[in-house]
Amino acid sequence: MKKWVIRKLNKENAKTISDRFELPMLNAMLLDIRGITDDEAIADFLYGDTLDASPFEIKDMDAAADRIRAAIEDGERICVYGDFDADGVTATALLYSYLSDIGADAVYYIPSRETEGYGMHRSAIDRLYENGVKLIVTVDNGVAAVDEIAYAKTLGIETVVTDHHAVPETTPDAAAVVDLHRPDCNSSFKELSGVGVAFKLVQAIEGEYADVDSLMENYSDLVAIGTVGDIVSLRGENRVLVKNGLMHINNSDRLGVSALIEEAGLSGKRITVGNLSFNLVPRINAGGRLGLSQKSVTMLLTDDEEYALEIAAELSADNAERQRIEREILSDIDDMIREDPALINNAVIVICGEGWHKGVIGIVASRVKEVYGKPTIIISCDGRECRASGRSVSGFSLIDAVFSCCDLLNQCGGHPMAVGFGIRRENMEEFIQRINRYAFLHQVPVPTLELDCKLNPAQLSVELARGLSMLEPYGAGNPTPLFGLYQMTLREIRPIGSGKHLRLTLGREDNNALVYALRFNTAPAEFPYRAGDVVDLAVTLDVNVYNNIENLSVVVRDMRFSGTDDDAAAASKELFERFCRGDEVTREEALSLIPTREEFAVVYRFLRPDGYHYSFDSLLYRLPGEIGCGKLRVILECMNELGLIAINEGLYDFEIEMLHVEKKVDLNASVIITKLREASR
Repeated sequence: MKKWVIRKLNKENAKTISDRFELPMLNAMLLDIRGITDDEAIADFLYGDTLDASPFEIKDMDAAADRIRAAIEDGERICVYGDFDADGVTATALLYSYLSDIGADAVYYIPSRETEGYGMHRSAIDRLYENGVKLIVTVDNGVAAVDEIAYAKTLGIETVVTDHHAVPETTPDAAAVVDLHRPDCNSSFKELSGVGVAFKLVQAIEGEYADVDSLMENYSDLVAIGTVGDIVSLRGENRVLVKNGLMHINNSDRLGVSALIEEAGLSGKRITVGNLSFNLVPRINAGGRLGLSQKSVTMLLTDDEEYALEIAAELSADNAERQRIEREILSDIDDMIREDPALINNAVIVICGEGWHKGVIGIVASRVKEVYGKPTIIISCDGRECRASGRSVSGFSLIDAVFSCCDLLNQCGGHPMAVGFGIRRENMEEFIQRINRYAFLHQVPVPTLELDCKLNPAQLSVELARGLSMLEPYGAGNPTPLFGLYQMTLREIRPIGSGKHLRLTLGREDNNALVYALRFNTAPAEFPYRAGDVVDLAVTLDVNVYNNIENLSVVVRDMRFSGTDDDAAAASKELFERFCRGDEVTREEALSLIPTREEFAVVYRFLRPDGYHYSFDSLLYRLPGEIGCGKLRVILECMNELGLIAINEGLYDFEIEMLHVEKKVDLNASVIITKLREASR
């Protein structure tokens, strides 16, 4: 259940932007909504395609470049020490490729996610020492490796750190520490990914008069993949790098990228940020999750087409295996929630399982978070030692919440939206209690769905959608525009794609325009709406070309019944969950959850014919009268207790089955009603 929010717009300012830059009004509105309002920022956003900032404005970049040049001149062996995700893999491939091309004695190393984990490790340093490495250059890691870099120094190995993560209080004793988040770094742009920092390092090694256009031609495809994979803001230099990278990917001569595109079924199609996000990056990340990161780098570097295709096929198989493992874990969690619905009542959902794959639990946490709109931590247990990965919602710092329990943890790292940590089995129960106490004190915000603006259905056209391409590439910091179509009457629901998707016909009473929209991955039996319902839709617009004819594509990203009171529903739901988990509620709050006998009767009569087989939210809307979300949950829980109904509710479905009852039941015998009455005294 998300609160729908329309982003702020200054129409007068948008009109000025439209006139001044001769832009379609919708584009000007989107620029204003995104806060791109002054002339220089607008011109840079729309037309900027050069990297103007010097790499040397980044603290220690000069020292890093000097040390690497000296290593090359002296014939020292250099190791590019990377990471196992798409950002780390592309950064490794970029820097290793460049160093090899200019004659350096270079090798690369990526730690195993399963056996080593993120960052530098002494055992890896020992192997590099035995291999004759004299200089380690980290990419996408290293700023927190104080002890490991000190250890390397005792072996005569110096380190240059290039990173983009938060800088701890103590920085490593390295030849250079290049991190845009250093307090003493005066760089103008702070949002580069790890591969973006690696690209700036290459610029610096080339020197003050580097041919940046040539460097972008050679490496911006790698930068684009890693930047999109790391979900950093596509503004400023990132926007320039990704725009250039997409251009080169669409005309790619890098065999590894071409092989990956072919394996993803995208050959001959225009590659977009969406394709990178949902097709290419997951394949590279799957290699890291299941053990093929080294091969990912090899694939991006090879000049052997057959070998590139072979590795791309392995990565695709790995991705399919990752998806299978993910489905298995989600199925386990689905069963656990059906067995114990209280698991999802906490403000921070924490779910533990035996032997779940540690490389996949982060994705699973993200999936569960999306379903329930709450910070979610998934823990994989193996003996006493357990590994956890968590994902948060906007406005709640999960890393701060986890750090509040740091005395219970073995190790911890992350940022406000994602964390990873180790914990012993015997500490988990206390951890769950304490992190939820923290969440209660700091309030987890209601999840929101942000719409750029409402649209009149009569305005929809191919031209309108085509004009949006001017604002590409879309991604973090510049999301694909999401528009609201309000008070739309559902006229027709037609299954397409062998019943896997739906084509909806909608209209509005105040104009004659019909809208044809697609709802993907929804079968008719899962669709809680019917012809005649009045609904609001959150949609994206695109242009679909078929037989050389352009057609408007309207894709439904979310739907709700018109007139839904998001705030009231969210508050009522939160109150019910607080009561269920034993938090203190006031007398008035308890009274507001106690249903009348007439309200029980309304719900029972509605369910009696066939039960209910759609979402809880749709049941709440379809019931006669105004029974609130929390009160309806109480009624259903009471009926379930007394054997009137059986509730089967999992991650993705909600079903109520009517049970045969021989005699009348006493509502006063319900445990939940008894507890509510006690709380209301």
